[in-house]
Amino acid sequence: MSKSKHSTEWKIEIVKKYLSGEGSYERLSRAYGIGTKTLKDWVHKYREQGAAGFWRGAGNRHYSKEFKIKCVEAVLQGEGSVDDIVARYNISARELLRRWIMKYNANMELKDYEPKREVYMAEARRKTTLDERREIVDYCISHNNDYKGTASQYDVSYSQVYSWVKKYREDGESGLEDKRGHHKSDEELSELERLRRENQRLKKQLEERDMLCELLKKVRELEGM
Repeated sequence: MSKSKHSTEWKIEIVKKYLSGEGSYERLSRAYGIGTKTLKDWVHKYREQGAAGFWRGAGNRHYSKEFKIKCVEAVLQGEGSVDDIVARYNISARELLRRWIMKYNANMELKDYEPKREVYMAEARRKTTLDERREIVDYCISHNNDYKGTASQYDVSYSQVYSWVKKYREDGESGLEDKRGHHKSDEELSELERLRRENQRLKKQLEERDMLCELLKKVRELEGM
């Protein structure tokens, strides 16, 4: 019986292929349609915790202040890389530990609970790399299409996660690539070109707002069941 993609067994099988020398990170990532960084995370986790590390539910976990400081100081004191510490302490996402380190270095308090911005209505969007988008899509799919939890975990919007997963299912990994290419800055455009660009921006915002309203409607219907 073949193992379904993104299942725990499927991930462990790929890790074992790497550890047995059947392929490099790059080769196996291409062959199985996953990000190189994602595969490295799985290998780190397997080396630190064995197969058991893949069966522990990540979900929306809460971490104490003391735990966060311990993990941050482990990185800063050279006990391991970010990936090593994420795997060793079973932290649900690399981005979380990076955020803790940034706050710690900026002398900001690490709290037991950090309120998240509303992921459904979030408009601010940070730039993401192709590897990050692969990781986010994989996380979402392997957590039963939990768009809200994934958005909160990676500090992106609900609609971004929904869009990336949709593109991945329709076009595979190529759907996650940024194909926008080089664009002239507004200063380089003629008046007519600036007006056309602004019109395109407004049109896109309206389309995204309509999509978001539809998503919210579906979420409320599900939550009301």
